[in-house]
Amino acid sequence: MRLFADKNPLVQFARIGACALLVALAGSGAAHAQAKAPAQSVQSESRQAVAIETRPQLFAVLCALDAAGFDSAVDTTNDSPGRIQLRRAMLGLHGPAVEALRKFYSEHALADTGTTFSRFMSFALAAGPAPNFEFELRRDELPPDALALEGFNKILADFYREEHIAELWQHFQPDYDRSIEIYRAPISDLVFTVMNYLREILRPSSPRYFSVYMELLAGRKTNFRNYGDHYEMVVNPSPDLPMDDIRHAFLHFLLDPIAIRYRVAASRLSPLLEVAAHAPLLPAEMHDDYSAFFDECLVRAVELRLRRLSPGDLSSAIDQAEGSGYVLVRPIYAGLTGFEKSEPAMGYYLPDLVKGIDVGAEQRRLRGVKFAEAAPANVAVAENSSPAARRQSAAPDPAQEDLAEGQRQISARNGPAAAASFEHFLASHPDDLRATYGLAVASALMGNPDRARELFAKVIAAAPATPSETSTQPDPSNLSWSHIYLGRMYDVEGQRELAVAEYRAALAVAGAPESARAAAERGVQAGYQTPSRENKPEAKP
Repeated sequence: MRLFADKNPLVQFARIGACALLVALAGSGAAHAQAKAPAQSVQSESRQAVAIETRPQLFAVLCALDAAGFDSAVDTTNDSPGRIQLRRAMLGLHGPAVEALRKFYSEHALADTGTTFSRFMSFALAAGPAPNFEFELRRDELPPDALALEGFNKILADFYREEHIAELWQHFQPDYDRSIEIYRAPISDLVFTVMNYLREILRPSSPRYFSVYMELLAGRKTNFRNYGDHYEMVVNPSPDLPMDDIRHAFLHFLLDPIAIRYRVAASRLSPLLEVAAHAPLLPAEMHDDYSAFFDECLVRAVELRLRRLSPGDLSSAIDQAEGSGYVLVRPIYAGLTGFEKSEPAMGYYLPDLVKGIDVGAEQRRLRGVKFAEAAPANVAVAENSSPAARRQSAAPDPAQEDLAEGQRQISARNGPAAAASFEHFLASHPDDLRATYGLAVASALMGNPDRARELFAKVIAAAPATPSETSTQPDPSNLSWSHIYLGRMYDVEGQRELAVAEYRAALAVAGAPESARAAAERGVQAGYQTPSRENKPEAKP
């Protein structure tokens, strides 16, 4: 079925449907048109580093997902009439390329639709221009999620040509361009405000860039990626554009390299992570990754300065951050007062901000902190684990409480108690990979690297060369983190090449969570150091 066949009623849709996609923008567009635009849309020296644009590859991939049947049963009550009509048009397509597309999708779709969507987003951000969509990076530079869809380039190219997606894009492109014009001012204003506050300048020669892609078909969820120096966001230009998410991502873009540059100086605050690691809501990947923990606290503290909340809302926001384990937000926020009164950019001032924080006083203050409780362990497993893990967790087994208790003790940093629970569970489930991974983490907590290394290797060895729904295999999160832990062990031992190999192996795990990917990226870029090593003075040249 050709989308633009003669006398096809979809021709009329193509002519007027695009406007319907942007119905929701009408009110917001008028409001933004009256808003005060910044003196420059983006600082002149930053035009090449910060972009608000469209990406035709995203449009093509999302049309393909619609045609393949992705999310065809989701609630569409909040979709515009044009979006609903386009989805129906894609679902009604037929032809050799469409059938090949649907076959490819059925072979690569995961039980977790969010992970499936994330993979296709990574592909769209890595693919080259139409009509062939060939990757422009070397294979070893490609995002692991995109590599998981190897072969999709030709499938997409054939679909693109057969169904004349280029013509469809031409009809919609003016409306995409209008969405950029509507939101260029507020996003550029945000960029200007953040850079002005931090007093940072992005040079045109910098290899780093931050892109915000407007995509009308992307749905309500914001998608954010960073691969090395490339930070990219995909947002739907709706009236409630996620400006807070954009600001958070842009702050990471500016602050991540600064935090890495001064990670040795910042490590003097690492004893506070020992306190924060007991917070049930603090992401597990931060429990022993001080650099990531410090970076996130720094971003959140600067966010609070920029939001200019009322005293009551500010106090509540800081309490909430601290209750979730981000215990450095409060002292960093206070230290930003000195930064605001100084002249250097954050890239020079950060060591002074860190020196101004009294570690002992903070430790004493935090003795009385009460951390927020986490969701029940069975809920966390159901939401975050693989289909195989969910099936195991649903099976009635009294020993499951040992597994849940072991996970709770890992969160509490109690290695011996966690090890006892996992060992008791493994007595009746000797091949359970979740417990094996948990015991490996517990062994690392207890300072037993040899046993931890053996157990992490066992988890990795269980990953089949060709994963399938029926094969016994480790959860992608546990598999990726097993590689990361091994990489960190090699880093501590000074075996950098072996460490990098493990970090790259973690990046290659299909379906690995964003947190693992970010930790592996940091490992490749800067390596891992334990707090005790980081606290040592740097060698003089």
